Amino acid sequence: MATTSRPSLVWFRNDLRLADQPALDLAIRAGGPVIPVFIWAPDEEAPWSRGGASRWWLHHSLVALDARLRELGSRLIVRLGPTRETLHDLVRETKARAVYWSRRYEPALIARDVQIKESLKAAGVEAESCNAALLKEPWTVLNQSRKPFQVFTPFWKHCLAALDPGVPLPAPSNLTSPERWPRSYPLEECRLLPRIPWDAGLRSEWSPGESGAHQRLARFVEAAAQDYAQTRNRPDLAGTSRLSPHLHFGEIGPRQVWDALRSAPQPSGAGVDDWKKSQFVAEIGWREFAYHLLFHFPTTPETPLRRDFERFPWRTDPAALRAWQRGLTGYPLIDAGMRELWATGWMHNRVRMVAGSFLVKDLLLSWREGAAWFWDTLVDADLASNTLGWQWVAGCGADAAPYFRVFNPVGQGEKFDPEGRYIRRWIPELGRLPNEYLHAPFDAPRQVLAAARIELGKTYPEPIVRHTAARIAALEAFSKIRPADGPPVSPA
Repeated sequence: MATTSRPSLVWFRNDLRLADQPALDLAIRAGGPVIPVFIWAPDEEAPWSRGGASRWWLHHSLVALDARLRELGSRLIVRLGPTRETLHDLVRETKARAVYWSRRYEPALIARDVQIKESLKAAGVEAESCNAALLKEPWTVLNQSRKPFQVFTPFWKHCLAALDPGVPLPAPSNLTSPERWPRSYPLEECRLLPRIPWDAGLRSEWSPGESGAHQRLARFVEAAAQDYAQTRNRPDLAGTSRLSPHLHFGEIGPRQVWDALRSAPQPSGAGVDDWKKSQFVAEIGWREFAYHLLFHFPTTPETPLRRDFERFPWRTDPAALRAWQRGLTGYPLIDAGMRELWATGWMHNRVRMVAGSFLVKDLLLSWREGAAWFWDTLVDADLASNTLGWQWVAGCGADAAPYFRVFNPVGQGEKFDPEGRYIRRWIPELGRLPNEYLHAPFDAPRQVLAAARIELGKTYPEPIVRHTAARIAALEAFSKIRPADGPPVSPA
């Protein structure tokens, strides 16, 4: 249905959905036509412009969003940046009365968005931003000293004490179209897809878009949510939700996940609010905590929260870094995880922790190297969560793993992939090894390796370091920056 009244622009970013979409709801309630807009301006996100896997996901998510809009008689207008000038151009072209959008929390984008809002208001255009990404926005959560939290448990306890996200907004059943649509670029002009077709694994593994997000959530709630605490650490089992990329791109929001968990059947004898104490709800809390830290400590994507770590003697070893990136370290659990990442754009969280620990503690390579690689290869690459995860495993962030916690990649594999299904899937050249030696092929007798058709150094690499010696070297390096009375505690 078309109308001649002045339209509202809905500027889509990391909120690529129609349900529980506050900016879209504001535009609908304004009463005029609604013009959905996406603007591609990667330079404005520097130095954290989207990596290759994220661009792949973004392309397909935008295709899915446009298809959903067309079902409602609408469409997605695609433009190329710069963003401020493009929005003003669209306002002039369409005579729009308002621009609505969902807030983002990356430091570079906060500064840009403030300027955009001020310039729109100065031009007489209503400009309003909304929360579509979090249960609690960062500036609303402070400790008793009116300072940001730096430890997860009191942060999440504080949040839960007064957390009632309410019922998610429904998706609209129709959208009013303008009398004339503004010009739109073909999505291909954004050049999001890879020139070299390396994305076959991503295409077989994922279904970007709002529909795929809801299907993923429904499967998890039905099949795995109640056993999550027992299965979440097992990379060989389908025990996690895999919702992270859908949440990052806003194809589903945390209020919708919260509502689905609240509405799900509970185990016999469970209390009304027992579900809030579940491990999976705590993982939602960790995502909130990551954004809390990024907002209050905006330099942490590049600098350690704990200043002591500026003195840490990180090594530079391109060959070791490349071996880690390619899954050729000689430690099967590490290599399986890194190969899963390259093939699918995702890695199981337990394996992320072990692979991260190996990089920073066994190899003594900077957490920044790992963060950069994950940023380019993860479909769920999220600046807040990526920063939190890498600073946690390196020991230099908030609520971080203690300096002396060095994951043993062999022991972790034996504990969390006991039958070797995960390793055999991603490292087929080790498939014939018996479980006894699967996690440490370098300890297997020569005749066992021969029977499994493995020649270390040729068909599968020798370990690039020996964990026992590497752990000792790591503890010695950490001792050089650790205060005499305990681990590093000074926040930036």
